[in-house]
Amino acid sequence: MRWEQMNSKISVLIPAAGAGHRMESSIKKPYLILDDKPILSHTIDLFENNSAIDDIYVIVNKLDIDICDQTVIAPYRYKKVQELVEGGDSRQVSVFNGLCRLTDDVDYVIVHDGVRPFLDENIIFECLAASEKWGAAVSAVPVKDTIKVAGEDKFIHHTPDRNTLWRVQTPQVFRKSLLLEAYEAAIKTGITASDDAGLVEKLGYPVKLVMGSYKNIKLTTPEDMQIAELWHNNRI
Repeated sequence: MRWEQMNSKISVLIPAAGAGHRMESSIKKPYLILDDKPILSHTIDLFENNSAIDDIYVIVNKLDIDICDQTVIAPYRYKKVQELVEGGDSRQVSVFNGLCRLTDDVDYVIVHDGVRPFLDENIIFECLAASEKWGAAVSAVPVKDTIKVAGEDKFIHHTPDRNTLWRVQTPQVFRKSLLLEAYEAAIKTGITASDDAGLVEKLGYPVKLVMGSYKNIKLTTPEDMQIAELWHNNRI
């Protein structure tokens, strides 16, 4: 599939400013080497090599700007990476910082986690097509496990219907004007959400789910890295 609205300007925000303590490594997740180069470089490649994408903004911890430039950006001579943006104290602040750096002529914004390097190109196009129609679209997969809702005492409160539950991923794609409205409203009201779609939902706008991929995992733990190495080497 290809996205037909090629006259629209599309920018990508790649948040990669988190500490990543669950990886149990002295090296932050985006800079861990996956086979031949940093995870973050693999992720940037997804958009650098996509003809629909106009520019890319990578959001990193202010202490990591130099190392990111030296190890992730400069060696691969990316043409679409416009800027390394200083991140904030939370993912929400970091994405807003990136959103503020976009040029006025941007039509659509793609937000994609810096440590999700196994994204299929077709999912990007599917999300773009859905965002053109609905204004907001997110990649997601149906949950495989039964989910239990419990209280602080660890007793099960109820069991939601698994057929209604989806595990949300990135990319998350929005009309820029809509995402900016959602972030500005969140700042005014003090609202927080665990993802960008959550802020759009709180404004009452529809968000379309697009079938993602179970392979599009966020590399978070040492076990994730082991799986990633096998996938990258086509061993599983």
